[in-house]
Amino acid sequence: MKLLGSPAERGAATVHVLGLVAAKLAMTVGGLVLASAVVASHRARLAADLAALAGAARLRDGVAVDGACAAADRVAASNGAGLVSCAAEGLTLEVTVAVTAAAWPEPARARARAGPAAPVELPPAQAVVGPR
Repeated sequence: MKLLGSPAERGAATVHVLGLVAAKLAMTVGGLVLASAVVASHRARLAADLAALAGAARLRDGVAVDGACAAADRVAASNGAGLVSCAAEGLTLEVTVAVTAAAWPEPARARARAGPAAPVELPPAQAVVGPR
């Protein structure tokens, strides 16, 4: 059987295939690392929202800021996050949490604020009885 091409080209296809496999592997690993960071970011946002709501509810119930922050810390921990900071202004609580990403060097951080809404001015209601 006669081979096509020169003897110097023997094994060139193997090198090309190995290069393609290495490139595909590098893209897959990069995608997994990025996905890990995105998942950690979503978990951090969820934990921050829930922790802020829990702490603000405690403030509304008349608990001191320390108690509200303790409630926020418990909720953050139950959602896989660590409470980084907690501050209150009136009945509004602001928290910052961090979640460790599996394959990312920095933790994902998220901040959330919860409290009563500002009063809304509504126009006077008009009652309509019967057909117009």
